[in-house]
Amino acid sequence: MHGNADALNAALDRVGLIALWREGLLAQKVLEGSTKGYINHPQLTRFKQSQNPLLSIGTYLYYVYLEGVNRGYRFNLNKIKVYNTSITGFIPITSGQIRYEYKLLLYKLSSRDPQWRKQIECIERIDVNPVFYIIEGSISEWEKPRDFLLRDEDSESIKYV
Repeated sequence: MHGNADALNAALDRVGLIALWREGLLAQKVLEGSTKGYINHPQLTRFKQSQNPLLSIGTYLYYVYLEGVNRGYRFNLNKIKVYNTSITGFIPITSGQIRYEYKLLLYKLSSRDPQWRKQIECIERIDVNPVFYIIEGSISEWEKPRDFLLRDEDSESIKYV
């Protein structure tokens, strides 16, 4: 799945959000056993470890869908196999992972969409996808961080909700 997108749906640029939608749909196929590829993708770990992986990815995708609709995109809700919006906050994500994903997004936007980066680089609060609940901690064990992004902790002051 798109490495910098799990927690940052609203901060993503057009390219990032569309990639997140497509990769989320692929993850759904992996979790339902419909494809042989990507079955060991590290970012699937958080969904695989949930009580109901297919429901987890579907509910996650539902909120990605809402962000897309909010922006006028034509994501197809019928592509989501199962979701439940009455359950939220059931997958843990660490504050360190959110910080890392935000910094990675800013890095990618430097070349991909500098204007969008300017719009989001000063945000004071990051809203995570409602399937997540935040715990204190460092970057997730499955992440393969880019070392140069780990050196600067200027994003420590960002609030996560």
